[in-house]
This record gives sequence, structure tokens and C-alpha cells, in this order.
Amino acid sequence: MMNREMPRVLRRVIVAGVFLLAGCAGRPEGVLVPSGETPPGVSTVDLLVATTRAPSQQPGVLFSGERGSDLQLRDITISIPPDDKRKIGQVQWPKKLPADPLKDFSTVSVKTIDKSKAGSAWLDRTLPKSRRVLIFVHGFNNRYEDAVYRFAQIVHDSKTDAAPIIFTWPSRASIFDYSYDKESTNYSRDALEELLRAAVDSPKVGEITIMAHSMGTWLAVETLRQMAIRDGRVPKKIQQVILASPDLDVDVFGQQLRALGSERPQFTLFVSRDDRALTLSRRISGNVDRLGQIDPSQEPYRSMLEKQGITVLDLTALKSGDSLNHGKFAESPEVVRLIGNRLIDGQTVTDSEVGFGDRLGAVALGTAETVGSAASIVVSTPIAVFDPVTRKNYDDQWRRLGRSVEDTTVTATGQ
Repeated sequence: MMNREMPRVLRRVIVAGVFLLAGCAGRPEGVLVPSGETPPGVSTVDLLVATTRAPSQQPGVLFSGERGSDLQLRDITISIPPDDKRKIGQVQWPKKLPADPLKDFSTVSVKTIDKSKAGSAWLDRTLPKSRRVLIFVHGFNNRYEDAVYRFAQIVHDSKTDAAPIIFTWPSRASIFDYSYDKESTNYSRDALEELLRAAVDSPKVGEITIMAHSMGTWLAVETLRQMAIRDGRVPKKIQQVILASPDLDVDVFGQQLRALGSERPQFTLFVSRDDRALTLSRRISGNVDRLGQIDPSQEPYRSMLEKQGITVLDLTALKSGDSLNHGKFAESPEVVRLIGNRLIDGQTVTDSEVGFGDRLGAVALGTAETVGSAASIVVSTPIAVFDPVTRKNYDDQWRRLGRSVEDTTVTATGQ
């Protein structure tokens, strides 16, 4: 595939991916060997981990990138260094084992859960008063431990009020296995549905938020589509769906939404036009726009998003340590706090939401005078919010303004 005829941008994305893989190769293997230690000052995150991966015989790896025969569950507790020893949004991988829990992410315990019990005891221990569950589906090019540690970071940094569950599907963690990974998401649809139905059917659970990243968004939305076709609608308990850097063909996403019906969950998208990983995906997928790279202020997407009631957070102007700009949602302190403080709680985010220390820059889906500008709020954190609520508010304001101007004109002219 690497040849002189390859577009320059595609070569750059692959080279960047190779460098990322080289960085991963420097990590010690076997980080999931439990230490049993939680020294004073560290925080812990207790995850329920569901997977369709095949078990690994290597200690501390647990599961490989190959496909397993059925859904397996693990209760994994991860310790996170004190806040003054780390940056929000970062996973501190140990440089050697055993990990130093005061400096590194470390595995405290790993327990096998009987699938027939569907994590009932784990829910009893971790479910908050909100009775909310957060189910995360990782993206392309992820090892089992990558997904577990990253989700632990998201849960810790977002301070979310939800019981955290991660669904990890068989990824070979190689940029050259894109097709294998994509087929692995299809392979895992029934298992994710099984997990979602177990959560829906539990009387302990009151509300479910699904958050998916990259290629995992295809798996998440396809599974919801499958459930809607089977049952006539998505279960009511599934109320929020957050798609971060969605590696989804925009045309296919439109079809998926139609299949979900009118009584579907609230969708929120994180997009970034400088996402280099999605540039690669677009090139090898027929040159059709990927959902995670759209400009929500431009047609035809602006009208489509408004009609479907979808909120979009545009992170294009946000800078992160990710050279591919594909993981901004997890690495930006402002974004992970936004996820925990509002989105998972089921609250909408509009241009009037300035409760983040007045650091949210919002752009309204409104009249031509407001679209594409952030004049209504001083921007210090470049996150642009496009949502149908803001559009309606602005339309109402402009209609009222128009009537007011008309009344003033009539009075002044005596007509």
C-alpha cells in the first residue's frame, strides 16, 4: 500500500500511526497482573469489563486481539496516582513492572464474574443513587489493557455519577488490521446487545448512557439499530448516546437513525475536522465523509442535525497531545469534565451553558448572523456547541426582534 502514488496526507497518517504503535511497543506487557495494593493518596476505579475477545495465556494480558466464543465478564479495579502527580486526560503507563501506584496507573484486582449473574453483586457495590450506568465501547487499534486503562482515566477524570461498564471487542491493535477490526465489531453486535439487555432488564438500573469512540461507534449504533428492529424501539432506559470521533459513513448513519425510529435516545457527537485517523478511514472507505469530521455549521449537515435533534460539540480548534487528533474527547480536561458534569447526567449543552468557569465557547445553529461565529460568548476554550435548542432560541429571539422593530417603525411613521 505504501507507494509513490499514495496521497501525501494518507502517507502521513500511516507514518504517524506507526510512531504511535512504536510508543505502545515500549510499554511493559502484563500490566493487568493485580498488585492488591492501594497506598494512601491514590484513587481507585472499579470497572465491569465485558469482552468478546479470546483469552490469552500470557499473565497480565488476560485477553488477546482474536475473537472469543462467547461474552466474558471481569471485575477490574484500577488505581490512579494522586492528582498532583498527573495531568487530567493522561494515562500514566508504567515504564516497568511492578507499577508504582504513586506515579503510574496500576491494576489492583481482577475477578472473574459468572455471566449468568450478570454482574449483580458488582452493581450492588458500584451503582450510585442516580441508578445510572455508563457503558463505553472503545475504538480501532486498541488492546484489552489499552481500553481498560483509558476508560478508567475517563471515569476518574470526568467524576461521572454512573456505574462504569466497558465493552471491549477483538481488535488486533494494528493500523494494518483495519478490515479485521471492522469485521470484529460486526462479530460483537449480539454480545453487546446481550450486555445492554442485561442492564435494561435489571430492576436496579434506572438509566443507561452509551459512550463510544471511533470504530466502536459503528458497533454501538448498529447494536441499537438491531434492538430497535427486533423490539420496535430502543429500550427506554437507554437515554443518552455519546459518539466521540465517530468512524461512521455519514450516509449509513442517516439510515441507522431512521431505523431507530422517533423514540430514540438523545445523541451527542464530538467531531473534529483535523482528525487525521478519520482522514485515513475516509480514504479507504470510498471517500465518503466520516461523521466525526463533518462541519456542523455547513449544509447539508446543519439542517440534518437540527431535524434529528442531535447536539454536536466541534473540537476542531482544541489542541491535545494526540498527534492524530483522534482522542481529544478523553485527553482534554474541559471535555472530560463536560462529559461527567452534564452529558452523562442527561443534561443538554447549549450556547447559554457557561457554567464551566465561563470557558465554553459556543456557536449556535441559528440564523445566518450567528452561524459560524462565537460572538455571544468570549471563547477561551475552543469548543463549539451546535444544538437544535439553541437554534430554536435564536429563531425565537430574531422573530421577537423583528416584531419589535416593525412595531417601532409603525409608531414612528404614524401608520
